[in-house]
Amino acid sequence: MRSIEDFIGVWAISRGLTHADGTQARFNGQAELCRDGAQILYVESGELHMPGAGAFRAERRYTWDEQLNVYFDDGRFFHQIPAQGGDAAHWCDPDQYDVTYDFSNWPRWQAVWRVRGPRKDYVSDSWYARV
Repeated sequence: MRSIEDFIGVWAISRGLTHADGTQARFNGQAELCRDGAQILYVESGELHMPGAGAFRAERRYTWDEQLNVYFDDGRFFHQIPAQGGDAAHWCDPDQYDVTYDFSNWPRWQAVWRVRGPRKDYVSDSWYARV
């Protein structure tokens, strides 16, 4: 079982994105989780390589809490990471986001998102390794 303390620190990220039409993109970068008062900040930054568009800088931010709840940067609830690994979900009208967390190779871990709906249809496979 994972606790928030297991995630604090810097992680290298390698992410592949595969769209339903077969196009693929790749993100390489890092994520840092650090305490900021009562909350834990998650800041991910790196380079996104998209076919036909080249490469560009990309960043995302979330906040986490002690129960492994993840919130969007604006404070809205996103999902809860299962401490033992496994599945979680988020409905973002009109698209469904389903994730599977795998901690079996800790401290290397994986998050696979499957996004389906009228606006989006892709799989995002992210590997994290402690820096």
